[in-house]
Amino acid sequence: MTISGYTFVRNAVKLGYPLKESIQSILELVDEFVLAYVPGDDDDDTLEVIQSITSPKIKIIEAEWEPERFKQNTLYSYLSDVAKNKCIGEWLFYLQVDEVVHENYLPVIENACMQYVNKPEIEGLLFNYRHFWGDYEHCFTHHGWYPREIRVIRNLPEIHSWRDAQSFRYYDQFEATTEYYRKKEHTRKLNVALIPAEIFHYGWVRPPLTMSDKQNRMSRTWDPSRSTSYLHEFDYGNLGKVPLFKGTHPALMEERVKKLDWKDKLNYGGKKDLSRHKFKHEKIKYRIRSWIELNLLGGREIGGFRNYKIVAKFSGSRN
Repeated sequence: MTISGYTFVRNAVKLGYPLKESIQSILELVDEFVLAYVPGDDDDDTLEVIQSITSPKIKIIEAEWEPERFKQNTLYSYLSDVAKNKCIGEWLFYLQVDEVVHENYLPVIENACMQYVNKPEIEGLLFNYRHFWGDYEHCFTHHGWYPREIRVIRNLPEIHSWRDAQSFRYYDQFEATTEYYRKKEHTRKLNVALIPAEIFHYGWVRPPLTMSDKQNRMSRTWDPSRSTSYLHEFDYGNLGKVPLFKGTHPALMEERVKKLDWKDKLNYGGKKDLSRHKFKHEKIKYRIRSWIELNLLGGREIGGFRNYKIVAKFSGSRN
């Protein structure tokens, strides 16, 4: 059995992504790690950081940044496909560069891959998610955020990233265009096995100014004609209302966690800014849903986005 890791990357260091930690978190598990690297700003050191990982498993493919060609954030899907198309593994582990895998889950993931490698009806593996918010002490796992997503897929040419590369679809016919990356016609959800492993998502843990910069860049990737939305430091809102994280971070994240130096810019229970943009998780109807899901339904989500079909559940060890 062979496993390829893959991702795409641009301006990761400048925008505060845990790039090195992300790659290294699954490097032990995979036989190769393919990166579609897009040259970014002159003051960004992303390529140097990748090259500092002294492993023969690392394979870098230079790609182009084409937001005029791929709109509505489908550029991310295209770039992830650029890397995917160069992978040789039977299984492909797609990890975005703001996602890190805890070392405790590596045996579970490997066992699941072994369990299902000769069962073609299983097209992917579904992971649980932790979405950290503002700092490393608060996170979401419930409504308003995607609680689960596919991160390991079978190496099939019919499987492609979908929409903004959050998820995947199986295509009966395909062309690398904005329209195809967003369409549902002639596509279907993947049949997946849910596994007892988590993805730690750190995409919302950045200094407020860096977070604003990142959000503005994403907005312009959606549509190059869009104007800048965040003109000041990003406001994470009242973290006192965000669930506390009581577990441990991946060991690779230890230094980054220690270096967090923007706590004085975060709100842990102070005055409300009624003019600020409210995120989905802050709205009353979603807070009520989340309480019901977590306290009455054992974490089962009411409604929500599910771009997959669960056909098996893996216990955590090989049968």
